[in-house]
Amino acid sequence: MSTKLNEFQNATVGMTVGVIEVTCLQPFNYCKNMMQQGKPLTMDPRKLYRGVAANAVNMGSCTMIQFAVGGSLKKAVLGGETRQLKMYEEMGCGITAGVISAFVGSPLELIMIQQQSKGGGTVATLKSIATPNNFLRGFAGAAVREGLWTCGYLSIPPIVRRNLRDMYPETFDSDAKARVPAALLGGLFACYLTQPFDTVKTCMQGDIERKTYSTFTQTAKKIGEDGFTAFYRGATFRYGRMVCAVFMMDVLQAAVGPMLYPSAFK
Repeated sequence: MSTKLNEFQNATVGMTVGVIEVTCLQPFNYCKNMMQQGKPLTMDPRKLYRGVAANAVNMGSCTMIQFAVGGSLKKAVLGGETRQLKMYEEMGCGITAGVISAFVGSPLELIMIQQQSKGGGTVATLKSIATPNNFLRGFAGAAVREGLWTCGYLSIPPIVRRNLRDMYPETFDSDAKARVPAALLGGLFACYLTQPFDTVKTCMQGDIERKTYSTFTQTAKKIGEDGFTAFYRGATFRYGRMVCAVFMMDVLQAAVGPMLYPSAFK
């Protein structure tokens, strides 16, 4: 989310970046969701890419919202000043943008998870779950996760990059060299702080019949019966995906913006 672009431009950059990320990394998402629900894994590409259309719309839309809202918040915080955002300002903008995006992302993830579990097309799945009682199922977990995830990929990497370049200028003499440690730290932050919320959300959305999981609190207690580590099922796949995603998004947001809107970066 660049302060050099307007809201529409940030939104289109976010949509483009999100769709590219999902297309490349959907198998990580499938494996994570299956492990969280205690279901078997597969190497069949037809199953690995189940729900990819809903997830592409999800990530494209959410990233679009996160870029647009985050960019607007950054401009509002700066108020026309020419300076670097402070750490708490950078993180606050990311978290707020992520929570807002969950209103779109949570229902779309519900569609994807139902497809991954049961198969079927997007339209048929949508018809089977399209009730007010189902559509915001798991929203609380999604909101916390998206807030911290957005902070992890939009706010943490720039902070880490700047600090590495200021503190170790000889080692990190370019943004490209500082991107790998920034992605590792951003992914670590985004993954392990949010994983318990994501696990509760995934289990709730995989069980819309409410046979095992009902409310957020009951689901958390049920998962906790297997010990604290049960909240971290699938974390390896999620961390792998997040590190790749944070790195990709950090690179892509720096490349796609000037590519689509070169005049804004002159």
